[in-house]
Amino acid sequence: MQLTGFHDKIALVTGAAGGIGAAVARLLAQAGTHVIATDLHAPCFAPADQNIQAETLDVSDSAQVDALVARIERERGPIDIGVNVAGVLSTTTVTDTTDAEWRRVFAVNCDGVFHVSRALAQHMQPRRRGAIVTVGSNAAGIPRHAMAAYAASKAAATLFTRCLGLELAPHGIRCNIVAPGSTLTPMQTGMWADDSGAARVIAGLPEQYKTGIPLQKLATPDDVAYAVLFLLSEQAGHIALSDLYVDGGATLRA
Repeated sequence: MQLTGFHDKIALVTGAAGGIGAAVARLLAQAGTHVIATDLHAPCFAPADQNIQAETLDVSDSAQVDALVARIERERGPIDIGVNVAGVLSTTTVTDTTDAEWRRVFAVNCDGVFHVSRALAQHMQPRRRGAIVTVGSNAAGIPRHAMAAYAASKAAATLFTRCLGLELAPHGIRCNIVAPGSTLTPMQTGMWADDSGAARVIAGLPEQYKTGIPLQKLATPDDVAYAVLFLLSEQAGHIALSDLYVDGGATLRA
């Protein structure tokens, strides 16, 4: 079965300079979508990656977000697809987390999702069509050692997206969440002290009260991106307010 509902649509993807965001942008473009790929620094894609327009965007700046969305709507056409991927990591314990660090994490992971989703909703709602997916984290659903700011920001973004979905569903707009676990991205590998990092994550970290991954492997960015595309597709046309965990069973979620 081929996923449908993407041809000639316009999509806005944040956090697209690498990892999951870049994978989402490429898969959408391959499906025939015109993708506006954004990040703090304009993402770079290969010449073969057609249908992708790179733009700079600081999602924590609501004025920037509103201006870019308005320009895309004016110059390219209606945005029917939005994917919130932009995110930052924090690995300090609560007692070592400064006010500035807390605000930095929430400014991107939570405020950014609010700014982008609000701007898109304001345009989508009158048209009564569209789909938004927020890439959250399985850390939003289970306590993590030395990740309180990150987990709290992702939990806030998750419930915000579900509340937004409740408001927009009567207008034919679907909002969902994909919650990845450990994924082979720079954000993940940057936490590893040596080459045994992957094996330790897969086996679990009992000293941090963290379970391992039952599937015995880390996710790839494409693993997560395909889940995002499914929730955006016509085949997921009756799915709204869902929170899909893509973590190899790591959270043992029912």
